Amino acid sequence: MTYTIPQISASALITIDTQNDFSLPGSPVQIPGAMAIIPKMKRIVRCYREKGFPIIHIVRIYLADGSNVDLCRRAAVSKGAQIVLPGTNGVELVSDLKPEAAAKLDTDLLLKGGIQKWSDNEAVIYKPRWGAFYNTSLSAYLAELKVNTLVFCGCNFPNCPRTSIYQASERDYRIVLIDDAISGLYDKGKEEMANIGAVLMSTQVLIGKINAHKPKAIFVK
Repeated sequence: MTYTIPQISASALITIDTQNDFSLPGSPVQIPGAMAIIPKMKRIVRCYREKGFPIIHIVRIYLADGSNVDLCRRAAVSKGAQIVLPGTNGVELVSDLKPEAAAKLDTDLLLKGGIQKWSDNEAVIYKPRWGAFYNTSLSAYLAELKVNTLVFCGCNFPNCPRTSIYQASERDYRIVLIDDAISGLYDKGKEEMANIGAVLMSTQVLIGKINAHKPKAIFVK
C-alpha cells in the first residue's frame, strides 16, 4: 500500500502568508515571486470554494513592540518596522484570495488563538512562527474536518511552507505541494519534498482532480 498518495476529495487547502506586506510591490518585505503566484492561487481557492472543500489561510501578525515576533525580525519590528501589524492594510490577505472584498482579519481573535470562520469551509489561523502547526489550533481543526491530505501553496517556500510541510509529514498527512503556486521553490527543495513523500503537482493538474468531484456547496464569491 502506498500511504503518500493524495486523496483530493479528503483534502484541505492550506495557503501560507499570502498577505499584502509580503506580496504587493513596494511593500516593506515583499517576497520575490509572490505576486506571480497569485493568479494560480486564485484559481485554486475558487475551485475549493465551489466544491465546498476546506480552505485554511495561515497568516502572520506582528505586534508593534515585537514581543511575538521571530528573534531574527524582533529588533526590526520593535524599532518601528511596519510589517503585518494589526489594523494595517499590510496584514490583510491579498484581495484576490478573499471570499469577498470586505473580508478583514479579526486580528484580536486570531492573536488569542481563535479560528476566524469566513464560511463553514473557509477559515483563518494565525501562526506565531514559521510552522503552521506550532502553537496553533491547526491540528485540532484538521481533525474536526476529517481530512487526510493537505495541499500547500503560498509564500515563501524556504521558510514557512517548508517548515509547515515537514510538520504535516510528522503528523502523517498526505501532502501536495503546488509547484507553480508557491514562491521561492528551487530544485533541491523539490527533491527534499519528494524524499518525504510529498507530491508535487501543477495548478492545472490539481484543478482537474478537483473538478472530477461533484460540488458539495457553493461559497460566497
